[in-house]
Amino acid sequence: MSGLKSVGNSNNSKFEMTDLQKQSDQVTISSDLEQNSISIASSRNSSIGDRDIFDDGKTEGFRLKKNLKARHVSMIAIGGSLGTGLLIGTGTSLAAAGPGSLFITYSFVGVLVFFTMSCLGEMAAFIPLDGFTSYASRYVDPALGFAVGYSYLCKYLILPANQLTAGAMVVQYWVDRDTLNPGVFITIFLILIVTINIFGVKIFGEFEFWLSSFKVLVMLGLILLMFIIMLGGGPNHDRLGFRYWRDPGSFKPYSSSIISISGSTGKFVSFTSCFVYALFCYLGIELTGIVAAEAQNPRKNIPKAIKLTMYRIIIFYVITILLLTMCVAYNDPLLLKATGQSTSAAASPFVVAIENSGINILPHIFNVCVLAFVLSAANSDLYVASRSLYSLAIDNKAPKFFGKTNKWGIPYWSLAFSTAFSCLAYMNVSSSASNVFNYFVNAVSIFGVISWICILVTYIHFDKACKAQGMDKSNFTYVAPWQPYGAYFALFFCCVLALVKNFTVFLGGQFDYKNFITGYIGIPVFFICFVGYKIVYKTKTHRPEEVDLVTLKALIDQEEEDGKIEDAEREERLKNGNKDWAWFYDRFLGKIF
Repeated sequence: MSGLKSVGNSNNSKFEMTDLQKQSDQVTISSDLEQNSISIASSRNSSIGDRDIFDDGKTEGFRLKKNLKARHVSMIAIGGSLGTGLLIGTGTSLAAAGPGSLFITYSFVGVLVFFTMSCLGEMAAFIPLDGFTSYASRYVDPALGFAVGYSYLCKYLILPANQLTAGAMVVQYWVDRDTLNPGVFITIFLILIVTINIFGVKIFGEFEFWLSSFKVLVMLGLILLMFIIMLGGGPNHDRLGFRYWRDPGSFKPYSSSIISISGSTGKFVSFTSCFVYALFCYLGIELTGIVAAEAQNPRKNIPKAIKLTMYRIIIFYVITILLLTMCVAYNDPLLLKATGQSTSAAASPFVVAIENSGINILPHIFNVCVLAFVLSAANSDLYVASRSLYSLAIDNKAPKFFGKTNKWGIPYWSLAFSTAFSCLAYMNVSSSASNVFNYFVNAVSIFGVISWICILVTYIHFDKACKAQGMDKSNFTYVAPWQPYGAYFALFFCCVLALVKNFTVFLGGQFDYKNFITGYIGIPVFFICFVGYKIVYKTKTHRPEEVDLVTLKALIDQEEEDGKIEDAEREERLKNGNKDWAWFYDRFLGKIF
């Protein structure tokens, strides 16, 4: 009765109930949507059960260091894919399929890459995890995380060795292999990239920033040079325009050592086969998802890197390739000779364009640039290989010791294992072994496409979970555009490309089993890992309403708040005239680099 009397007769009690209701609402909002409405001090002492909400679940000695700044993340995102695939692989594509096929396929894959990167960026900005394995395991199924983790690891265990081999072959432009064994240069380059990786992500990020900046400058210089040559600004003053699109033509009929197909059918086959080169060219651009776990204030830095990706794709891929096709014909004798020169600068179609214009000294300078591209790619590939294995270990999908880190946050056992695989480059010390090793390059593209497919599948499940749990994306720092339709669009065509990218092995009377195995080996590897893990551990696909969207979010929310405080302090310093390097970078260089 006293309770009823208090409620019914006391206005103060009514107000007290209203206050309690407000407090309850605030607790609910803080728990479910985690808006950080409470102060930083009290937040630091919050807990869920016996676990601190700011606990990342890792013990000391198993943590990475968040030492990558905004400029590091931004440059790693684009620098990871600017390599031999663009400088050299485009020559093979042009000679095989013609300018029209080259331009259309590279542009189309660029669209797929943008959608994939946008999806990855939204997840990475929401809660940055330790790689694709963690995203897939958390939002879809642990079996998918296991399968994509090992598929991605296979790709990056191969790539460093391939890049080291390419570096040794580039040096042969000046030093013949009979004069000095290529193994000497492989050893030098391997020691260099291991040294950079062993001293912490801060050193790695700084090295990649400056080397990637150099790569961007080289690409901008190439764009300008191709534009000048196209307009007749070279020593021969030959105004090219779209001459080579008309003669010999935009699309080349398919021809190989086994079979030739003429007419429209042959042109379509060439067009389709060109996708394998386009895929290889873009591989590595998804590095943003790997570095997110070691990025400072990922809510701010990851979206910035993703937003710049589309502009960089247009500039460094689409425009560059369009200008290249205007400067070199697909039947140019120098181009046909260049495509047989392996990976030296002589193999680049850009060198063909330079030589045809009458410029003689630039090929030597350009070779130095190619070497820088190769070393940067080898460096980032070794980094990704070690972090991919670390991610598997942290997610309990690889031996635990691979997750151990030193005081600099380096997963040293993972790095050592990845370095051991890099020694496969010594297979190429003998010229005959290089022919065998080239098949590894073919395998890389299928593992890369599989990783893109898994990113898209993971995002679709993540998006469904957000809707099912009432998560308001208007509060996200980055939301992928045109979703989920863009994800479904990219997923469909990535699946198609995975199946048809090496279909030419079925043409002709002689079955090319070597290219068939290396071109499609990633598919059975992926499904064996997925089905095997599912059978052994009896995992189930997470239902949207059961997906974990809370764990670690409070930690990232707090990092975001701390970042806002630092930004406010920085703005205050700028108002007082204390302008630093960060201000100069953001003001003048951030849009390009």
